[in-house]
Amino acid sequence: MPPSLTPLHEPYCNLRKSPTTQGDLIEGLAQLATTGVSRTTEFVQVFYREAVLRSLGLYNEDHQNSLQQKVSDRSFSMIKFIMKYTGQYTAHGLRVIGRVSQEHTQKPLVPPLHMLVSALNGVMGDHLVYDCNPLALPMLAYDRQGKVQTGELRGRVVIFVHGLCMDIHSWYPSKHQSMGEQIYRQQDCTVLYLSYNTGRRISLNGRSFSNLLNDLIIKNPDISHLDIIGHSMGGLVARSALFYGKQAGFNWILLVDHLICLGSPHQGALLERLGYMLQDKVGKIPFAGTVARLGDLRSAGIIDLRWGSIRDDDWEHQKSGRRGDFDDNRRPAPLPSNIKAYFVAGTIERENMHSKARETVGDYLVSVKSALGEHANPEYQLNVPPERKVVLYGVDHMQIQYSQRVIDHVLKWLAPVAKQTAQAKKVVQEASAVAS
Repeated sequence: MPPSLTPLHEPYCNLRKSPTTQGDLIEGLAQLATTGVSRTTEFVQVFYREAVLRSLGLYNEDHQNSLQQKVSDRSFSMIKFIMKYTGQYTAHGLRVIGRVSQEHTQKPLVPPLHMLVSALNGVMGDHLVYDCNPLALPMLAYDRQGKVQTGELRGRVVIFVHGLCMDIHSWYPSKHQSMGEQIYRQQDCTVLYLSYNTGRRISLNGRSFSNLLNDLIIKNPDISHLDIIGHSMGGLVARSALFYGKQAGFNWILLVDHLICLGSPHQGALLERLGYMLQDKVGKIPFAGTVARLGDLRSAGIIDLRWGSIRDDDWEHQKSGRRGDFDDNRRPAPLPSNIKAYFVAGTIERENMHSKARETVGDYLVSVKSALGEHANPEYQLNVPPERKVVLYGVDHMQIQYSQRVIDHVLKWLAPVAKQTAQAKKVVQEASAVAS
């Protein structure tokens, strides 16, 4: 299992800034074929020791008799031999396919493959980073045509940040009716979509996003406003970027007008907490510890959703290692005072059927209070004014970014944009001039 990666200890290979290609997909699958079978062998060996030998009273942690040792060694030497060469031949076959189809290897991933790789990143993205697997997605900004943003930007820029296991294509199942297209048609702005590895720590993605925005305004000093719209985990990544951008003294913070979070688990997601409790309980059952270890395969990004952790020091010094603790030990991360924040919560209940159970379930994945940033502890309370919080009945977690009711609210919130103050504009231009 990879350790909890810190900003200073992530492999350098994760810093690439080019889109994932079809060649990367082939190479990444080839690498998974070898590393995956190796980890499977380790799991089988531990399972054999814990669930078979120990349950039969044939395993002693201090010593084994010579017969047990010989049987164990020969059995697993055979298993490792078979798995090793299975992985190697599979990887070789994939690489041969890549060489035969070399003209396709430099092509970017088509949307269905990009969505598949994004889902894989959400489930095990931090493992991919640790293994320097080319399937680990870099953080990039894309334009409305699905191309990496390279041209000059000016005026107002609206950036969409997707959620766990999703990608830029998740924002527009119907291209012309999507939120981004409606904003583009009705507002004078540029629309960008952020793509990132959702399996990394949320705080690491927040730092990367902050750096990306800083580079963006330095290269484009005529940007006057920034608006950020995040769905689910995307809202937490945006909050983390704001936290670290302010901490670093970056001037892009001065350009942010709106932060709109759609179904974001600001106070954590119930499903991840239930997953932790199940893993913890199963791990205490005799001979079931190996099965419980399967829970550690889930990405660090998913683990961060337990309580909505957006700071490095929420997880860096966890006593329980990568998995963390069940207790909510987050550090406060208030929103910058100059930003107008809007929180949208979905709920499966009907407006005239209030239920405590359904309020807790919320939109299936995020409770209403969590999505609205509400907490009994004042340190965690995000203090968004009531008029900037909306609860939409009959809207689940996946519908919230497509619902026309949500889009109508967003369009209304973005419409009365005040002009940037001359002072903030001057600071940004001076910083860009110094950097260039």
